[in-house]
Amino acid sequence: GRKAGRVAMNSSIPNRLPPRPSITERRVTTSSAGPAASAASSARALAKLLPAGAFVDLPLGSSEDQLIGSLDLEAALQDGRVRFRPGLLARAHEGVLYIDEVNLLADGLVDVLLDVCASGVNRIERDGISHQHAARIALVGTMNPEEGELRPQLLDRFGLFVRLDNLADAGTRQAIVRARLAFDADPQAFAHAHENALQVLAARIAQARAALAGIAFDDDAHDYVAALCHKAQAEGVRADLVMLRAARAHAALDGRASITTADIDAVADLVLGHRRK
Repeated sequence: GRKAGRVAMNSSIPNRLPPRPSITERRVTTSSAGPAASAASSARALAKLLPAGAFVDLPLGSSEDQLIGSLDLEAALQDGRVRFRPGLLARAHEGVLYIDEVNLLADGLVDVLLDVCASGVNRIERDGISHQHAARIALVGTMNPEEGELRPQLLDRFGLFVRLDNLADAGTRQAIVRARLAFDADPQAFAHAHENALQVLAARIAQARAALAGIAFDDDAHDYVAALCHKAQAEGVRADLVMLRAARAHAALDGRASITTADIDAVADLVLGHRRK
């Protein structure tokens, strides 16, 4: 079936690659609709371009302790020291947390993700003992809209939405099949053949991230973004914030020192696709 997912960079968007759009600031969250395998492959490829490169799956059947980690209360009572057993959020810090069928995720885990996406911090409290650590993640989720809706609170946390089509033209299908056969025949040779291109892209992203702080949100950008979001009847101002940050990331990636309308147009549909009324 078709899958919908998002790429996250901040349920909101931090200044970095995902948790805030690909190169943005904060955490970026993204969702997409289309084939599951394509979405998962894209998410794994994204992780390879992140500085830490961590890619962590969040299975639907995970417990809260598996997600946030746990505290050894017995040790804390005996010697007064808190011993923390890291969970999936700790492993995914500065990397990608991937959720397939995110619309089927248990409500308790959704609530945890909402808190972490809002703060960038994972807090664990048990019987009066607490621990916290940074959890800046690029949240990537995929889903099949026909199997159920995503809770509105979590849907809005996804900064960007990507729709993937099941059908590709004949030339694209052939290119995909050829690449798959080449990988199956010799995975190491295939990876080596694309290694330089990935290194160039990773370096380009690193340069763009370094340039972000020097790109201002000028009045023209604010005016254009506000007009687009108002026309789409987007609730609140999260869409405005995400669009500005994503446009700045786009400008930085293209090596520009200022945001243009072309940068905003390039990301507008990704920001508004799941927010239009």
